[in-house]
Amino acid sequence: MNIKLISKIFGSLLYLEATLMGLCLLVAIYYNGTDIASFGLTTIITALVGLIFRQLGKNADNNMSRRDAYFVVTMAWILFSLFGMIPFIIPNFSFSDISHSTMQSFSFTDAFFETMSGFTTTGATVIDDVESLPKALLFWRSLTQWIGGLGIVFFTIAILPSMVGGSVKVFSAEATGPIRSKLHPRLSTGAKWIWLVYLFLTVACMFSYMACGMDWFNAINYSMTSTATGGFATTNGSLTSFHSPAEEYVCTLFCFLAGVNFMLLYASVAKLRVKQLFMNSEFRFYIFAIVAATIFIMAELMLRNGYDFERAFRCGIFQVVSFLTSTGLFNDDAGKWPHVTWIVLAVLMVIGGCSGSTSGGIKSIRAVMILKNMRNEFMQILHPNAVLPLKIDGINVPMSKRATLLSFISLYVILAGICTLGLTVAGIDHTNAVTITLSCLGNTGPTLGLEIGPTMSWSMLPAFAKWMCAFLMLVGRLELFTVLVLFTPAFWKGN
Repeated sequence: MNIKLISKIFGSLLYLEATLMGLCLLVAIYYNGTDIASFGLTTIITALVGLIFRQLGKNADNNMSRRDAYFVVTMAWILFSLFGMIPFIIPNFSFSDISHSTMQSFSFTDAFFETMSGFTTTGATVIDDVESLPKALLFWRSLTQWIGGLGIVFFTIAILPSMVGGSVKVFSAEATGPIRSKLHPRLSTGAKWIWLVYLFLTVACMFSYMACGMDWFNAINYSMTSTATGGFATTNGSLTSFHSPAEEYVCTLFCFLAGVNFMLLYASVAKLRVKQLFMNSEFRFYIFAIVAATIFIMAELMLRNGYDFERAFRCGIFQVVSFLTSTGLFNDDAGKWPHVTWIVLAVLMVIGGCSGSTSGGIKSIRAVMILKNMRNEFMQILHPNAVLPLKIDGINVPMSKRATLLSFISLYVILAGICTLGLTVAGIDHTNAVTITLSCLGNTGPTLGLEIGPTMSWSMLPAFAKWMCAFLMLVGRLELFTVLVLFTPAFWKGN
């Protein structure tokens, strides 16, 4: 491996994280919070370690191999989480009484779990009372999700392309979806455009929340976690705390938009080609999944739970969009819904939103490819000699992509089975074990079960289960192969 280049990139990434923590320090100072010292120390520690890495990578070239790229991306997410968890561990105290800690203490396991859940936009939390956290720490939780929404390394490429050598290979290792597309021949230019769309959605979401009556601090935090489809909240009751149907509709709209391919959004809206949006097969499947699931859940809520039409529609579409886009925010307790709706929500959790968006899951484009491949197989049975191409929006999918799709789905099922077994052995009931695994792999956040419901924290999980979940979050966010290839003997052998 090109150790010097890898060290240089790690140093640059840690500089960036130290800058982000500096923003949180300003928030802590503004609110005269108990976490001023915590973020001050964390910023200094992160910047110093970044300086050490930069010195180790001095005079590095930009000759990056694919092996280097996969290693950099995986370790970058782990490094960000390791340093990002420090504010949770360092005691938070009031300067008027330095000996008195004012916040619950976090173990190393809980702090890492919470931070990994943030950066991977999973949204699962081990904090039972988030309202007891200082303002800056709440802001940091939301910021981790916003940065992780489109990818840590991708964010760096967008704002400081010179800091990441071999950016094309790194982007390929971090990008989501089976099919890559470009907005611009230069990756850094395309990344800037995508981030502009992301920033525009975030700002629009923030002002929409404020127009509905939300205060500016909550509006900023909820806008970041909504457009990142992350799900961290600043209140214990998520959006139910505000008792505002208007805010719930705003959240649904922006989570829906964040679940659409950002390149497609830019090309169709910014370039005034809206027709192109509805001609896209992945987007049409995405719309169909939302409409079909919402209608079914609405009917169940009205017939079995006695909801009126508006409430059934609002709760149904909110939860459907939240689960499909892997957001995890809630406006009702789905744990009290008919169990058949759990099956629908679990399926949505697996499918996920569109590729190239901030959502998790296997992505809707893979679901489209699977359905078209199944159709071809039925045709092949009737016409054995027929040559049946698999086309997505008029473009033929080569056999290599089909083989990759089969490997991805197979690995997804095997990994889900092994981890479900592991969680069951750890003492988790089978329903929670299945949905916790799917939630982590899909970076969704909520789970469906009796012990841990969709509105509860995951604090009761044993430490072993939390580490397994953190690993699944990382594997799911980087779409399996990027992380798991590091565990193959071939990765560590010579060229």
